Amino acid sequence: MTKRQDTRPSRISTEVDFAAKGVQHGHLTIPHSRNASAWGSILSPVSVFKGGEGPTVLFTGASHGDEYEGPIALMHLMRTLDPAALNGRVIVIPALNYPALKAGTRLSPVDGKNMNRAFPGDPDGTVTEMIADYVQRFILPLCDCVVDIHAGGRMMRFLPACVIHRLADRQMMARTAAAARAFGAPNCLVLEELDAHGMLDTAVEAMGTMFISTELGGGGTTTPETLEIARNGVHNILVHFGLLDAPLKGPGKTRFLETPEGAFIIAREGGILEMTVEPGHEVAAGDVIARIHDIDAPAAAPARYTAPSHGLIAHRHDAGQIARGDCLCVIATETDEFDDG
Repeated sequence: MTKRQDTRPSRISTEVDFAAKGVQHGHLTIPHSRNASAWGSILSPVSVFKGGEGPTVLFTGASHGDEYEGPIALMHLMRTLDPAALNGRVIVIPALNYPALKAGTRLSPVDGKNMNRAFPGDPDGTVTEMIADYVQRFILPLCDCVVDIHAGGRMMRFLPACVIHRLADRQMMARTAAAARAFGAPNCLVLEELDAHGMLDTAVEAMGTMFISTELGGGGTTTPETLEIARNGVHNILVHFGLLDAPLKGPGKTRFLETPEGAFIIAREGGILEMTVEPGHEVAAGDVIARIHDIDAPAAAPARYTAPSHGLIAHRHDAGQIARGDCLCVIATETDEFDDG
């Protein structure tokens, strides 16, 4: 049975013509009636660069509003990219969840929604759901590759990495791994998501389109290293897909990591978190990786967490306190499956 196409109009509009050559800087105009502005709108920036014939790449940042490498790298791209040098089209949405970026929060302050759990969206839904629907129905079908730049946000810290998923289509998997190598991050995490429902990743991959993401640090801030990785990666993707005739930038070889069974270590207690390892640290099975101290039982021994197997710390909870059920850390293992020889 053929799935019926959603033909409902979007309530979002834009002055940008995605088919026109040259460069256009505009907005997605999202209706937002509220106490302070009955006929108000949210103006979320979008830019389109179109040169000669070639593929289309979409870059997005700030799906979560406390992750800043994406917006900074993409604003740099918007200021410097010359459409005359392009063989194809580049669409840039520097803040996919614009209200969240303005507030510096993971979720939208308008409706409390997580943009990366809102796809495929709803044209008659909340602000976040309207944005997801517009991207899903009007932008993703134009694209040959989508690059969504994430970082850890205020509550997480990552070993800086490009992120891809394991795909059933072996040819697409090989092409995605090649694009990840070209991105040029020091690490590439082949991530098995805890919950992939509603993610932009899932929406793009379901369309048969290539998807690349990142996790570039965290703590709700940036570093010179993570910003350089983001800027170089954006440039390198354009070179890899033939949109730019230029050399790749960056330090060189990418190490591939994967998340085996048991990679996600979940806190069974809440309290003060004492990490004994940092992202990038190698651990052996049985090594103590963290302790959680019970604030209400200060004389009690802390709960000890040990590594279930050998691996590398790819992520850690970054806040000083942790709640029962939070992800404490992720342990990844190195793989040579995607080495290019």
